[in-house]
Amino acid sequence: MQTEKPQSEPMNSIGQDLQTDEPDRHPAMILAWPFATVGRKAVDLVNHLGAAAIFLAKAFLMIFRARQIPGIIQQVYYIGARSVTIILLVGFFTGMVLGLQSYHALVKFGAEGALGTLVALSLIRELGPVLTAIMITARAGSAMTAEIGIQRISEQIDALDTMRIDPLRFLISPRIAASIISFPLLTALFDLIGILGGFLSGCVLLGVNAGTYFHRVQSSVEMKDITDGFIKALVFAVIVTVVCCYQGYFTHMRTDSYGAKGVSLSTTSAVVLSCVLILVADYVVTSFLI
Repeated sequence: MQTEKPQSEPMNSIGQDLQTDEPDRHPAMILAWPFATVGRKAVDLVNHLGAAAIFLAKAFLMIFRARQIPGIIQQVYYIGARSVTIILLVGFFTGMVLGLQSYHALVKFGAEGALGTLVALSLIRELGPVLTAIMITARAGSAMTAEIGIQRISEQIDALDTMRIDPLRFLISPRIAASIISFPLLTALFDLIGILGGFLSGCVLLGVNAGTYFHRVQSSVEMKDITDGFIKALVFAVIVTVVCCYQGYFTHMRTDSYGAKGVSLSTTSAVVLSCVLILVADYVVTSFLI
């Protein structure tokens, strides 16, 4: 007696696709893949921007709550006072290099007397706010991200929620307020020491007349130049603090790693992203202020 072999069920299209090696089985899917990838990246970017905006708004409003003064003073010391040394060092040598390079460029046209104007305006308008923000990001911004990230992965922030203490008010708001206070002051210090560095390089070492140098500095710098530099410093303060605190606060949301590695990656991302946004914001703010 012959037994009939059970007929296998017809393979569906998915099974057929899995057993075929034809690369052009679905050309529409192949063509749509790059657009889908770009779309996902764009949606993630918009989500992060929206979350960061809400993060900033809630933390900024909590600055004006009661009993914030001690935390703000502590963060001013940490962000501002402890960054003075690196600001003085970088500002002094930046001014010296700028004076040296500017002298050799101006002497070709017999305009070395304009050295003070070039050094002062370059520092006050551009180099002072930008380099100050980058130096604070490297020193204090990275530390902020690492500190808040460790508090997140060690569940200290969750403990604050359990005790009915708002983590944004306790951790983020004092840092934003301290940055808004510290960045303009450190920028002014950078500008001053940079002008002195240009004086040392141009007048003491290269022989430019000191009276002409300081006269050009005084006559060429207007109040608008100083105000524009301080506006940039305030914008950079908000950018650096929000980016660094946001990266540390949401370290646990990283999908690539968790724990100590997640904190290190968040710190790296915060520093790189802050530096890039500082340069982008510098162009945008300058275009509005000119």
